[in-house]
Amino acid sequence: MTGERSPVTGSGGGSMADVPAAGPAPASSSLSIDDLDVIAPGAFAVAVAPLFEGARGFLGRLTMARPFGSIEMLFARAGEIAHAMPLAEQIELIDAHPRLGAPPASVSALSFVEQGYERTPVTPAAELERLNTAYEARFGFRYCVFVAGRERAELLPGMTAALEADRDAEIARALDAVIDIARARYATLTTAPAEEPA
Repeated sequence: MTGERSPVTGSGGGSMADVPAAGPAPASSSLSIDDLDVIAPGAFAVAVAPLFEGARGFLGRLTMARPFGSIEMLFARAGEIAHAMPLAEQIELIDAHPRLGAPPASVSALSFVEQGYERTPVTPAAELERLNTAYEARFGFRYCVFVAGRERAELLPGMTAALEADRDAEIARALDAVIDIARARYATLTTAPAEEPA
């Protein structure tokens, strides 16, 4: 994860702000829907960038879709936008997420936790590399899946099966996974820590 910033461009083509490519997780207060609906376009993009791994084209479109009124509507619209975008932007959104088994130093803080590096540093690296390479050669984009706390080895059968899938179906599945990941990240970032007993 780096501190480098990239310009975000909305669907209207105007430059909105500098957004971290992956960036640190935002404070939960910055993810309040009341704030997200009214803050400046660039501030919105910065706040939600970690949920979507900083995918610029998508963030521009999501910014322009405000206001949402509720977090549920934000993610519903995010899904609609993701599926309606041009193919190049869909692939950008999918590929914003790191490969399964990517080097730990190369992934965002949220992806580091999701991929389980803090609990399982050992991974079936050779098999993951083989499947990643085969998948990317077949489809032209990365395999993206909602890990949901599963060990990386548990994901290998799904990756293997995906190699036989239709490309359009895989794009749709991966876009759904991106939204599921973002929902889970939002829940993680906005869950208040348990209070200490008195």
